Amino acid sequence: MRSRIALSGGAVLFGLLALEGAVRVRHYAKHGTFVPIYAFQTDPVTGLRVPAPLQRGRIATDSRGFRSPEVEEPKPEGRMRLAFLGGSTTYCAEASSNEATWPALVVDAVRAACPGRTVDWLNASSAGYTVESSRTNLRARVGPLAPDVIVIYHATNDLTRDSNDLALEQGITETGGSQEDWLERWSMLWEIAKKNFFLRQRAQSPAPGTKRLDVSIDGLAEGFEVRLEALVREAQAVAPVVAVATFAHRARTGMSGEELREACETALFYIPFLDPEQILAGIEAYNAAVRRVAERTGAVLVGGEGDIPADGVHFNDSVHLLDPGCRLQAERVSAALLSAPAFRELCGG
Repeated sequence: MRSRIALSGGAVLFGLLALEGAVRVRHYAKHGTFVPIYAFQTDPVTGLRVPAPLQRGRIATDSRGFRSPEVEEPKPEGRMRLAFLGGSTTYCAEASSNEATWPALVVDAVRAACPGRTVDWLNASSAGYTVESSRTNLRARVGPLAPDVIVIYHATNDLTRDSNDLALEQGITETGGSQEDWLERWSMLWEIAKKNFFLRQRAQSPAPGTKRLDVSIDGLAEGFEVRLEALVREAQAVAPVVAVATFAHRARTGMSGEELREACETALFYIPFLDPEQILAGIEAYNAAVRRVAERTGAVLVGGEGDIPADGVHFNDSVHLLDPGCRLQAERVSAALLSAPAFRELCGG
């Protein structure tokens, strides 16, 4: 009997290892690596979770952990330096290379438009960053490098954090959303299984009697607006040109219920306390806050978030862009910069 149990257990273990291997081979075919695409460490000064430095391959980082080429310090005389602040949607792990990320493509457009200037750049984003994370990042890691242009791209992580914090306050959850466990850090198979379980669970209508989040979307957006304005004003104290971009989400007004739920599928994993209609309303309210902040502060407004088609060609999931989406994102950011008088003056005409 014991030998049968041992054989059965061994077969199960072998099968799980084979499945893990198959998942990693598929991951390699998609991302060019057998290990998770994100590699992080804790910055000892700020406590921020920053990309590990000196990564090589499809995702490459410099000695500071920025997903961009190494920059000189102090900045050489006459150098134009761009910095990009945001979360994983700015880090662009789903892009095929560093050069295919939308910040890199914006820099390409700037170089073409400013042939008389030497230009370098910092992709100072990281997965999970909120506006407050970027504010800390600006003070400790970005500001000292003297950028001339700062581009800020935030919304979805703040909506996630704000709704999860509210769920904690209302006693709906004790953890505040989906939490990574130790097995998820080691097994891609478990990570996929866990996410698929929660996605299926959250795709269903709540059972009768289920407690729902009592939420004012406009109230959440007000807090985001206050934080974003503080970040923009601090950025303006560092750089002569600051731009804020509205957020491109796959969920759009006019979608059918089924289309909207599909567009919000991965968003529901991270924002389980809102339904698809509330997620769409949240993104729209946060984008309205971005526009108001740009108007009050005089920051360059990057609009046109709806110009990126809401499909699987441009979006990898609810919010992360693939190469075609990155190209369109770069077009709207660079167009706004190149048409701004303050940027044209910086460019030299």
